[in-house]
Amino acid sequence: MLVLALDVGTSSARVRAFDADGRAQPGAEGQVSYEPRTTPDGGVELDADLLLAAAGEAIDAGLAGLGAAHVAAVGVSVFWHSLLALDATGRPLTPVITWADTRSAEAAAALRRAHDERRIHARTGAPLHAAFFPAKLRWLREARPQVFSRAATWCGFGEYLHARLTGRLVSSLSMASGTGLLDQAGGGWDPEMLEAAGIVARQLPPIDDVAAPGLIAPHAARWPGLARVPWHPARGDGACSNVGSGCWGPGRVALNVGTSAALRVVLPAPPGPPPAAPWALWRYRVDGGRALVGGATSEGGNVLAWCRKHLVLPHEPAALEAALGAIAPDGHGLTGLPFFAGERSPGWRPEARAAVAGLSLGTGGVEITRALLESVAFRLAEIYDRLRTLAAADHLVVASGGALARSPVWAQIVTDALGVPVALGSDAEASVRGAALLALEALGAPIPEAPAPRRVLQPIPERHARYQAARERQRRLYDNIVGFIHS
Repeated sequence: MLVLALDVGTSSARVRAFDADGRAQPGAEGQVSYEPRTTPDGGVELDADLLLAAAGEAIDAGLAGLGAAHVAAVGVSVFWHSLLALDATGRPLTPVITWADTRSAEAAAALRRAHDERRIHARTGAPLHAAFFPAKLRWLREARPQVFSRAATWCGFGEYLHARLTGRLVSSLSMASGTGLLDQAGGGWDPEMLEAAGIVARQLPPIDDVAAPGLIAPHAARWPGLARVPWHPARGDGACSNVGSGCWGPGRVALNVGTSAALRVVLPAPPGPPPAAPWALWRYRVDGGRALVGGATSEGGNVLAWCRKHLVLPHEPAALEAALGAIAPDGHGLTGLPFFAGERSPGWRPEARAAVAGLSLGTGGVEITRALLESVAFRLAEIYDRLRTLAAADHLVVASGGALARSPVWAQIVTDALGVPVALGSDAEASVRGAALLALEALGAPIPEAPAPRRVLQPIPERHARYQAARERQRRLYDNIVGFIHS
């Protein structure tokens, strides 16, 4: 039994086929890359139909590698928190506004002044922040009133993708939980947040985790082998990443560093009001029986990409890696805040911006890059200190994502900053594997055991101690430039 999995991220669409044991099938894969469009005022957007085309090309490549093998179902992972307006015919009125878009920062601040944010966070699992729907919708209502008034439906790209392929506009519980509009105890859209956003429930997709029975034209003719198999509504990429890296429960904490970064743990979600997540963290859902608690940063591999684009660095990746590794931990005299796309966890300050303090005439691009990579690790350590109390006492941190897989130096930096062993996952593409495993689970297949890690990195005590002092410097810089964390 084979399943096909599609993962649509903020920088590429990936497809892979997996067998019933969760093993990727050699050659049955495809990947198509793209870049978000950024604007000087903080906009980070993607074209919905460009994403749809990229997903289609990735599926073409994956199916070409499968040959005549039968696919039993299709699982889908899509990045959380994207917002898209559709007209009455289902066509986009806006680009896909991504989680990294900070143009709604002032709208988020206005919502915080008007509402009890702690109570809303306890109910929806999300703060009043620019990453989520309430602030984005309030900003669009004020900045684009003509578009706002024409919108028949508000959804994310995952829902748009499912509707275009299957004819069903629905939101999975997982994707709904990442909007900031879901009452997680009641399982429906939150009336207070709907009113604050200026929309009504019928403008949002129904919440439904049931797989669609197949494809509609013209996609059924394009992929006849997939035309009648179940297509699952898109789940959040973070939830799929935990599942794909074997982090199904409190015994394993998932650390993912891709374009952005996150630490997450899966917890049981019994019926009834859910326990509130610690303030600095969020609470989403994998499905009806499993919650996902964690913290995400707006920075990760995008910081290294910025450094490579704008600083004078060795061109070859191996040469850059060697240069970064030659600098001692915190040996550059710099303190960094990596908020190129604002801050999410733990301070939830979308207006925050990046800074590097301590520059001298002798500071070069490699030193700045090392300092910024360390600064990302320190933000992850701040999240981990809050999350570790929810996990099992003997939990294992399991890392995935292309950023750490491509940079052993950065992986060791993160390990030393956290101060605990970090297992490097056997598969850098955990989200696409997680989408496949969830589709297999729906087919009744047993959950495979967690894959063995490629390697377990050990923290070096002397480096951890240095980084503890460096984290304190970062906290002081944060307090002076951004403001105190209201925890």
